[in-house]
Amino acid sequence: MQIELAQLSGREGDIAYNLDRALTQIERSHDDTQLIVFPETHLTGFAEPSHVEDRALAIDGPELTALKEASRQRDLAIAIGFLERDAQRVFNTTVLITPEDGIALRYHKTHLWPDERELVTPGDRMVCGVWRGRRIGLLVCYDIEFPETARALAAMDTELIVITNGNMDPYGPVHRSTAIARALENQAFVAMTNRAGNGVDMTFAGESAIVDPLGQLVSELGRDEGVARATLDFSRRDVARRDYHYLDDRRIPLFGRLDELPDGQRHWLLN
Repeated sequence: MQIELAQLSGREGDIAYNLDRALTQIERSHDDTQLIVFPETHLTGFAEPSHVEDRALAIDGPELTALKEASRQRDLAIAIGFLERDAQRVFNTTVLITPEDGIALRYHKTHLWPDERELVTPGDRMVCGVWRGRRIGLLVCYDIEFPETARALAAMDTELIVITNGNMDPYGPVHRSTAIARALENQAFVAMTNRAGNGVDMTFAGESAIVDPLGQLVSELGRDEGVARATLDFSRRDVARRDYHYLDDRRIPLFGRLDELPDGQRHWLLN
């Protein structure tokens, strides 16, 4: 699988600007790119005490419609984050958009950073699904600091863990280290796209990365805007599991419950 990480800056609340940057990057992607990953809440920017509902998008709104059309035209999948308005709630959401299904996966961030806990609603499940023969799962930023999130995806046989990220200084090295750890301990690929540039009273750390199931960096970026590109060789999972298989060998059970949907999606419901 050919994958691109689009490490971009964004503007809080400037949805038209952020959407245009995403669409431009999709148009510029290589012809053989199959998946492009953007940062956390790229479309909307982050929630702030006085800006939550006014930034949140409807799942069937024009912004997501434009991205679905771009996915079809370029024949690639898109992972992108935004604030989502759903009835009386707002979620920090990441979706996987595919040419065949539109919104194929929809994940609500389960582990909220302290300054967003009073602003958005946490999700209650981990999600993954199969696209073109590969099982893909989604995480968002702070989720990656908890081993249980990636382990739940791995327990559902996820081959590629996609992380939309909005990690800022001084915590930049934390997510590079945890991305490597999550890939290694679950013997799965990890693709993490972080935001670059300045936000409201913060500077984003960049350092997006693709890590293979052996915990080795396949591609990485520095702090500035840029695009990382790599080919994922899924036979590396077999190499990583040749002599030992962490999920089979573990003796501590994972709390939660597996729910398998008719369309092949798998949800791990949190206790």
